[in-house]
Amino acid sequence: MKAGFIGLGRMGANMVERLTAGGHTLVVYDRDPEAVRRVTARTGATGVQTLAELVEALEPPRVVWVMVPAGDATESVLATLKASLAPGDVVVDGGNSNFRDTLRRAASLADRGIQLVDAGTSGGVWGLRNGYCLMVGGPPEAYARVEPLLTTLAPPEGLLHTGPTGSGHFVKMVHNGIEYGMLAAIGEGFEVLAHAPFPLDLPAIAAVWNHGSVIRSWLLELLEAAYRDNPGLEGIRGYVEDSGEGRWTVAEALEENVFAPVITLALLSRIRSRQDESYGAKVVAALRRQFGGHAVRRTTP
Repeated sequence: MKAGFIGLGRMGANMVERLTAGGHTLVVYDRDPEAVRRVTARTGATGVQTLAELVEALEPPRVVWVMVPAGDATESVLATLKASLAPGDVVVDGGNSNFRDTLRRAASLADRGIQLVDAGTSGGVWGLRNGYCLMVGGPPEAYARVEPLLTTLAPPEGLLHTGPTGSGHFVKMVHNGIEYGMLAAIGEGFEVLAHAPFPLDLPAIAAVWNHGSVIRSWLLELLEAAYRDNPGLEGIRGYVEDSGEGRWTVAEALEENVFAPVITLALLSRIRSRQDESYGAKVVAALRRQFGGHAVRRTTP
């Protein structure tokens, strides 16, 4: 099918490549002209210089996939598309938008007869080869319109229509919250291993756990690959950002009175990782000195 595609970062560019390889005809746009040139040269997609040109190049009823960062970028693109598209057109938001924003945007687009499909997308840079796990919310008729794109992007059994608009981004939000907890558990476990009173081979442990172990996973496969590339993890700073979904998952758990301590602590651990030295820990140390005379002991190498 023919569709528009907006956003040609690493993930978006790979999705365009997978879609064109699957026989779809795409008109692509990115605010970086060089990104458009790279992707069109690699995929044969048609590049345009403005969103207006992209809309003009598609025959109604149109389908436009948006793959830009959540927040202001998505807000701006959807506002422009609302003014340019026509009743009967469908917009897919494949980014990591907050589901509450998705509900608001869907209502706004519906005022012009435009339907919004929210596609929670997981797979990262490996999606081009392995396919993208897609959690998709939206009206059944809009889902059916974009299903040819979805089935090309997803691996077998990797596509689910989760329900009404907003449900796809909600499911992806919780997915990423769970990911926070899994990554934290793996990191903590390997830190214990690294301080063990034995000369353990950590890359070998990562490898063996992926054969018959109850914790075998793609994440451990990725850790095995990371150790293979850099056995000592030299030059890697323990600084971990968060993309928003972990925070939203924790906030939603609080809103729903759901007990989610693992995900919450994993989020807080990421925040702690960005501090060279905790100011709060300095305050605690100063207080202990004041009431107990506890001196800070530093060891020298």
